[in-house]
Amino acid sequence: MRKTTRLLTAAISLGIVGYLSLVGYVHYHDTDRNQLAATTANLPPLSASVLGILNEKGCDYCHTPEAKLPFYATFPVAKQLMEYDIQLGYKSFNLTDIRESLLESSAAPQSDLNKIEWVMEHETMPPTRYTALHWAGHMNEQERATLLEWIQKQRLEYYAAPDMAENRRNEPVQPIPRSIPVDGQKVALGMRLYHDPRLSGDNSISCAHCHQLGAGGVDGLKTSQGVGGEIGPINAPTVFNSVFNIEQFWDGRAADLQAQAGGPPLNPIEMASKSWDQITDKLKQDPILTRDFTAVYPQGFSGTTITDAIAEFEKTLITPNAPFDNYLRGDENALTAQQKQGYRLFKENKCATCHTGKILGGRSFEPLGLKKDFGFGEVTSADIGRMNVTKDIRDRLRQKVPTLRNVALTAPYFHRGDVKTLDEAVKQMLKYQVGTTLPQNEVDDIVAFLHTLNGVYTPYPIP
Repeated sequence: MRKTTRLLTAAISLGIVGYLSLVGYVHYHDTDRNQLAATTANLPPLSASVLGILNEKGCDYCHTPEAKLPFYATFPVAKQLMEYDIQLGYKSFNLTDIRESLLESSAAPQSDLNKIEWVMEHETMPPTRYTALHWAGHMNEQERATLLEWIQKQRLEYYAAPDMAENRRNEPVQPIPRSIPVDGQKVALGMRLYHDPRLSGDNSISCAHCHQLGAGGVDGLKTSQGVGGEIGPINAPTVFNSVFNIEQFWDGRAADLQAQAGGPPLNPIEMASKSWDQITDKLKQDPILTRDFTAVYPQGFSGTTITDAIAEFEKTLITPNAPFDNYLRGDENALTAQQKQGYRLFKENKCATCHTGKILGGRSFEPLGLKKDFGFGEVTSADIGRMNVTKDIRDRLRQKVPTLRNVALTAPYFHRGDVKTLDEAVKQMLKYQVGTTLPQNEVDDIVAFLHTLNGVYTPYPIP
């Protein structure tokens, strides 16, 4: 009897809170609507509609930092429910970049588009728990269709490659371009420097030591080994297609390829040079390299010019024309039936919400253990990831989403390098990131799809 009474009381309380929330919700948005109308007055109609939907449904509450919450957020029951939603929602997705892209009529991040598309198609947002409290927060079919229309427009305008098949231009991923513009003279110098062990303190290892071009752009080790046998704290990511990363290194501490190239030579447990002066003094003793280098860089050797040349070479390390690229361009026979099924499962199970764009990754930073504690044990500075750069507690345990291009060649996996097979990597991602498990035959299908991402590296033609 007491249990029944408690349940009834809770239900009545929730109903009262829901009613008050509805009243407050309507009042809150009525008072805010004029301001929104002024903000969106000069925007394209579709962008204004999308902003209106996001505002009306209260998406900012859970998906932007320090959002202005309605007054009923302090009510009993409502307070606890909203605190839970905010914590989980902001961890999963930050809406700030989407709002800025709408206001500026610019490109929204691809991973954000893919996340919104998935939850609209599967009708998981707003969640039932949210609409139970915010009765006016329910999203109807027309509103979902408006968001999906905007996502398609974004892809067609900013991301779809010109040579993609017409029926695949709205895919969450794109083919790798067959070439990108580079300075051939700088490429030639960069290739020599990339393979030059004089960039290391004891002249023993080069950039290619950890990023072997004949081995998927990696060293095949759990974590890399530097000068004197020093063992690094993190798995070496592939150098192939790294030009398409949003930022470099697992934690994104380097803004571009040139900044990344400047890190390992002076890292004491990697290449262990003491300074750029130590490196340039050695290179200046090579008359042929000096002649060729000053012909392109009259200012001579320096950390800036050396890393500029290496970065230009690394731009050429792309692997287009994978079977999957050919499929995106319209070749139906490029994939087997199993591989096509694997791609369908890849999208259906949210993999493409983070593994997006040209290299199926490299475009966002995501938390390991989104749905279940990843079980790190002792957390190291390498595990901390993105927070090492931003100092934002939200970024704790976030790593840059790795590319899946050539992934069948780049074992072991994850930033710790402690997963040996693709099969196990897929299962762990399903468990910890998606919160699901699949039968073995479906895991096999996804792995078969991942094998279609092995591309073709063609060395840049150097005289």
